[in-house]
Amino acid sequence: MADVLIVRSRLREVGNSQVRRLLPAAKKQAVGPFLFFDHFGPEEREQSSKNDVRPHPHIGLSTVTYLFEGRMVHRDSIGSVQAIEPGAINWMTAGRGVAHSERAPKELLGERRRTHGLQLWAGLPKALEETAPAFAHTPGGAIPEDDRIRILIGRAWGMESPVVPMSETLYVDIVLPAGGALDIPPLAAERAVYGVDASYSLQGKSMEPYTMAVLPAGDTVRLEAEAPVRVVLIGGEPLDRPRFMWWNFVSSSRERIVAAAAEWDAHHTPRIPGETEWVPLPGSPSFLA
Repeated sequence: MADVLIVRSRLREVGNSQVRRLLPAAKKQAVGPFLFFDHFGPEEREQSSKNDVRPHPHIGLSTVTYLFEGRMVHRDSIGSVQAIEPGAINWMTAGRGVAHSERAPKELLGERRRTHGLQLWAGLPKALEETAPAFAHTPGGAIPEDDRIRILIGRAWGMESPVVPMSETLYVDIVLPAGGALDIPPLAAERAVYGVDASYSLQGKSMEPYTMAVLPAGDTVRLEAEAPVRVVLIGGEPLDRPRFMWWNFVSSSRERIVAAAAEWDAHHTPRIPGETEWVPLPGSPSFLA
């Protein structure tokens, strides 16, 4: 097997919580279409407005939210209101511009609950960067699975997810018991695995949790678990060109990001029905121009 590129997580502050960020990384901007990978939790906390993700904008990407534990409510500027629960895939395409929030459900405010999940961004093909915004919820019961594998997005191991991505995309939730093993064939042009909760073995080499291993193209690799472990597999067709990224904006054009930032700063648009809060810009993207 050729060399495996290892990407280690970096802690980042998001709202009032810390997340482990894997992508983008200095050595690897994206794996397939995925150019952003955050792992939050597991943690137990009181459900309060302090933990809410307040209204903020996006362009040029799709957000992909997947929970292992917890519950939140998604709202966006095209009118979507959706409870996000463990096992479901929530795919929001920003396209030419969308704003969204993720808040604790009102009925859970004041309760202590565990929260744990992944937030990924998929870059849009250049021809679709200015497409109309959209939101799609796929409930957990519609995700194909067997005793070890859930096919969240894409086709693998004889199963196909009903989630419709914007380009060839692979996203798989893998749970191995103690002593379990799984061979991962070359299911996509680019692939990476991430250990969510425990160490495991990749081609006989021990892999620490919270690290991403970018797999060699074309190789079949073997995962083995001494103890129970959860691993996610991501990948797909690479983006057609590198992307510029600043704050919550992704584009193949520097100027487009500068324009989107100016619009949000001046008018806080697009607006979410029923929301009055908003997240200010963290600075100026003028250096991109």
